[in-house]
Amino acid sequence: MNRLREKIEQEIRDRGPIPFSRYMELCLYDPEHGYYSRNAEQFGKAGDFYTSSDVHAVFGRLLARQFDEMWRALGSPAKLDLVELGPGRGLFAQDVLDWSEKKFPAFFHVLRYVLIESSPALRERISETLARHLESGKADLAAINSNNIGEPPAAERRKNVTYDASRGSAADHEQAPEGRKKTLAGPDIPSIIFANEFFDSLPVEILSAEGSLRIDMSEGRFNEVWAKPSPEELEFLDRYSVHPEPHERIEAALAAQRFMDRIAANIQRGFFIAIDYGYTRAEQLAGRHRGTLKALRQHSLSANPYEAPGEQDITADVNFTALAAAAERKGMETHKLVTQSQFLMGIGEANQFADAFEECRLPQERAKVALQLKHLVTPAGMGESFQVLVASNGIERGKVSEFTGLTFGRRS
Repeated sequence: MNRLREKIEQEIRDRGPIPFSRYMELCLYDPEHGYYSRNAEQFGKAGDFYTSSDVHAVFGRLLARQFDEMWRALGSPAKLDLVELGPGRGLFAQDVLDWSEKKFPAFFHVLRYVLIESSPALRERISETLARHLESGKADLAAINSNNIGEPPAAERRKNVTYDASRGSAADHEQAPEGRKKTLAGPDIPSIIFANEFFDSLPVEILSAEGSLRIDMSEGRFNEVWAKPSPEELEFLDRYSVHPEPHERIEAALAAQRFMDRIAANIQRGFFIAIDYGYTRAEQLAGRHRGTLKALRQHSLSANPYEAPGEQDITADVNFTALAAAAERKGMETHKLVTQSQFLMGIGEANQFADAFEECRLPQERAKVALQLKHLVTPAGMGESFQVLVASNGIERGKVSEFTGLTFGRRS
């Protein structure tokens, strides 16, 4: 018997039908049996899905180049916090740190790289991957606590926490070791907060013409019932989404809104970058991205989120219109949404992607890397399905708009 299923069933017996967001929360983030708490084997070919860092180190290398550009646009401050939300196994951090050390030594010298991760299995993997940088103090592995970004940070991606979708907060089940708890993105230190495939796994509310989805059970099976939508859910649809047509379902990303509120409130001077698959309200009005919830297991998609709770990923495409609005409410400036293809091509075209090919010695090595790069930047791979949102605070808009990642196709 699936133990997480037993736990969910008991909660339904105790409390009655639960919101879908609570069901999704338990499936992904339950401290003992949640999908992201169980182990560190969800990534890559042998797991359930790929991230860009699983494809090739060039993803981290190109972002290192963009981070260096951002640091210089800030005036090359003597300290900079780079905070990664949901770092997985630490591969991206490793690529950024190693390449920065080699290619951007001035930036590397001032950098403190903070990884927000509370899953014990993933923290152990990160400790192995980044052993050298952790021991030197260049990297810091932080758990979620009230001293992190906001109350707490938007760092529940692949975390061993009990995530409370109703409050947009989390109860920390693992504190950082003594002496390693540090306040992140303090007001006196410029910061870059980076989230790659993070917001897609925050719990969502599901709405239809019948109301707001609740999960009940009968005869030993989960079944769906509908309740009256909350004012907050209806306001989200009015402002950032669309109201569902008959037989249609729409996600309301209330938790992502609250997390973005907290992130933006803590960036007094610096940048926020989110890379994820997602959409805008305009696309929804055009009939696309209406009902994007899906389950993922062993690289296969499923429309059934109730199968094997805790043993499959559950995600929803990111509403970038809502995410940008949350940042703007806290005084941040958001910049034109670009695709991952445009973003990476913009960064890499200046030196013809030397970051990817520098270590290739043989023609077959270059051919292999070219295929990996193609997967990152072409529509057939990740290039067009992933969007990039950049927001800034405390810096002239004109400087940001000229970043290489935002200017692909505009330069002669």
